[in-house]
Amino acid sequence: MNMRLKKLLPLLSLTLLPLVSHAADSNGNVSKGEYLATAGDCVACHTAAGAEPFSGGLKMSTPVGAIYSTNITPDKATGIGEYSYADFAKALREGIAKDGHHLYPAMPYTAFAKINDADMHALYDYFMREVKPVRQTNRDSDIPWPLNMRWPLAAWNIVFHDDKVFQPDSGQSAEWNRGAYLVQGLEHCGTCHTPRGIAFQEKALDQKEAAYLTGGTLEGWHAPDLTGSLKSGLGNWQPEEIVTFLRTGRTDTTAAFGSMTDVIEHSTQHLSDADLKAMATYLKSLKAARADSATPAADDNTTAALIKGDMSHRGAQEYMDNCSACHRIDGKGYAKTFPALAHNSAVLSDDPASLISIVLRGGKMAVTKEAVTGLTMPDFAWRLDDQQVADLLTFVRESWGNQAPAVTAEQVQKLRKNISTVERKDPNKENEPNTGQPHQ
Repeated sequence: MNMRLKKLLPLLSLTLLPLVSHAADSNGNVSKGEYLATAGDCVACHTAAGAEPFSGGLKMSTPVGAIYSTNITPDKATGIGEYSYADFAKALREGIAKDGHHLYPAMPYTAFAKINDADMHALYDYFMREVKPVRQTNRDSDIPWPLNMRWPLAAWNIVFHDDKVFQPDSGQSAEWNRGAYLVQGLEHCGTCHTPRGIAFQEKALDQKEAAYLTGGTLEGWHAPDLTGSLKSGLGNWQPEEIVTFLRTGRTDTTAAFGSMTDVIEHSTQHLSDADLKAMATYLKSLKAARADSATPAADDNTTAALIKGDMSHRGAQEYMDNCSACHRIDGKGYAKTFPALAHNSAVLSDDPASLISIVLRGGKMAVTKEAVTGLTMPDFAWRLDDQQVADLLTFVRESWGNQAPAVTAEQVQKLRKNISTVERKDPNKENEPNTGQPHQ
């Protein structure tokens, strides 16, 4: 076999892989366009609670005010029914609507720009021919003038946006390229898992830049590092664990939280095995963002102290009173039921935002075909004050061999103030206002 043909084979097989993967997943019941729309998780942002699919109206908070997702059903008056294919592709790749106005980058066109022409046509056909038209007028943003003017977004695009379609790497396998195509494009993982710059831009769009998928914080949740970092990334994850996590929302030691549960419920659980394996292959190829981070060593001192009833360590009492029943005194939790806190990469992240948010807000595991029980963690905002939450989480981050920075009461206070959902009151004292202080 000549060298030129060897270089072409990965690219030729890549062009066939989307169809093969889709056929394996759909069993003839789902069109290619619907499969791709599911991979892109379009329904999550373009459907408000209780509304018709893709009819828009979902509120999304930004630092300058709320915006609302748009109606992308084929309704001709209020949706995208009058969009040509060129209009559709321009919106997804350049962030420009049919009437010429610029879309806010909350719409991940910076990632969707990578979608190839064949898949873009399939998506267009799906939205125009298979989605039910819904007459629902789009809602204006709550961003005040002059911040709501959109012309500066044209300059933003010039500086930060790359509208080039994904180009396969001939030096990598077809599976790696498929995974890269999904992670960088349709699944738009970088939208949450890549840190943002001063202009709210993703600091990197692919693995060629060091910041890509190294973790990002949005709306009080920290999406963790997805590189090979041993401490807070995927360095200790096996590819099979990543596949299981994307399919079910949990592994033997961890579980999805925050908006990732929606991603799994609406998107990744529906992907074919081939696509999930391809994503895992790509993610496992990413070099560690933190090369100096070591795998935590096992340490039973905390467990021994708790068995003896030693509550002298700050936060130990709060842990025993509120967490130990589910997560156990050894911090190992219960497989696929209650996540381990010992050596959990989400626990070890430098940014404790997700830990604070889940204690204050509570959480619910993803409901999937293979994990139908959406176990719920209660919120503790009504029960613990800022200092108690800080002490509790500091205890978790310093126990069982975990080595992560302490949490401060100021960090908790800031996130408590920014919680957009209504905090539940103590059920035994329903008439008392929630002051963020513990009930005596």
